[in-house]
Amino acid sequence: MTARILVVDDIPANVKLLEARLVAEYFEVLTAEDGMTALEICDRTHVDVILLDVMMPGINGFEVCERLKANPKTAHIPVVMVTALDQPEDRVRGLKAGADDFLTKPVNDLQLISRVKSLVRLKTLTDELRARAETAKHVGIADVLRAGDGQLEDKGSIMVVDGRGSSQERLVRTLQPIAEVHSMSDPQAALFEAAENSFDLIIVNSNFDDYDPLRLCSQLRSLERTRMIPLLIVTEQGDEQMIIRALELGVNDYIIRPVDPNELVARSLTQIRRKRYNDRLRANVTQSIELAVTDGLTGLSNRRYLDSHLKVLFNRALVRGRPMSLCITDIDRFKMVNDTYGHDAGDEVLKEFASRIRSAVRGADLACRYGGEEFVIVMPDTPRDVAALVAERLRQAVESKPFTIRSRDEEVSVTASVGISTTSASLSGPEELLKLADQALYTAKNSGRNRVVEAA
Repeated sequence: MTARILVVDDIPANVKLLEARLVAEYFEVLTAEDGMTALEICDRTHVDVILLDVMMPGINGFEVCERLKANPKTAHIPVVMVTALDQPEDRVRGLKAGADDFLTKPVNDLQLISRVKSLVRLKTLTDELRARAETAKHVGIADVLRAGDGQLEDKGSIMVVDGRGSSQERLVRTLQPIAEVHSMSDPQAALFEAAENSFDLIIVNSNFDDYDPLRLCSQLRSLERTRMIPLLIVTEQGDEQMIIRALELGVNDYIIRPVDPNELVARSLTQIRRKRYNDRLRANVTQSIELAVTDGLTGLSNRRYLDSHLKVLFNRALVRGRPMSLCITDIDRFKMVNDTYGHDAGDEVLKEFASRIRSAVRGADLACRYGGEEFVIVMPDTPRDVAALVAERLRQAVESKPFTIRSRDEEVSVTASVGISTTSASLSGPEELLKLADQALYTAKNSGRNRVVEAA
């Protein structure tokens, strides 16, 4: 795993030492001797992780971190503060400024490399989600990219897994002001609970007498439904091997006993905010994909989706030896509606027409807007006679009730013509199935409109 690491320290010897350790692990290293230079580097080039000294001339590390987290362009870059300060209040201040971790000088090599690799994995995931969201150019993306700062909109949801009642109670009491806390003593029961419910953070205390807490962490990372939930492990002072193994397994953070309440709250809030940030990016990507295959006016699938999905359905029908039918329907004399009432009224008619298609077709059918006033309905596992019944039901649903034009407080009568085709051994592919239905629609138009015609 390679990545670009920025080392920020005003003492050249410290910079050289960290640079040598990171280069030995094949990381690319950038350096800065003060906070302003670091901010400039982050603004103009790609950085994966920042190792930031606290005590520097000019602006100190806390202020640098705050500025990084306030800038949507750099807010997602993980920051590790590396300093001689080792008091709990210093760690809390750094975490509140937005730092992801706080390493004390002299830095333990294994902890440093393990932590950097862990944060690089996290950054890679976030970068991928950001790239997809930016490519989609969804309207709300600016707000999503700012989701890492500020206060939580509502309380988080945390599960605490602790084998001892006294420490479990202390953790719950500390976290209750910021989250709804669910506590458990049985690790396997906790695994099922996590899979069945939605948590923003899972905290695992390593104080079990007869159970390896890393086993639970590994299982949580393996399950599809829990692998994206942040994990924080509580460990003993000096248990470096457990910390390193935990980070290698994908645990997001750790805290050392005796647990400082303020530090626990700060670390928990950091993980919850990061999870919600990534959740919003994922939701944004999902919504963008849906928009890409959905017709914006009618809410039905669009032609792009039909073009990609029709071949899948056609081949599936051939493999299963089951019939598949397709119908194309068109609003009769739709140009007259636009010319008489205006295009806004035409849009209202199209929306209502789509609504009546939904009410007439079955749940397994695929309804798409093909273009203009033409719509396609794909009916898997449907022979010709059943498709004809569905098409006739749709035709009647259109004809039976006038369409209301709300913008003009008027009603207009609308009819539809429908052409049907069904798969057969002689068809060469889905394009021919679509062409046959289109020819049947053409016949319906030429023979008087407002009727259903089956392809020869």
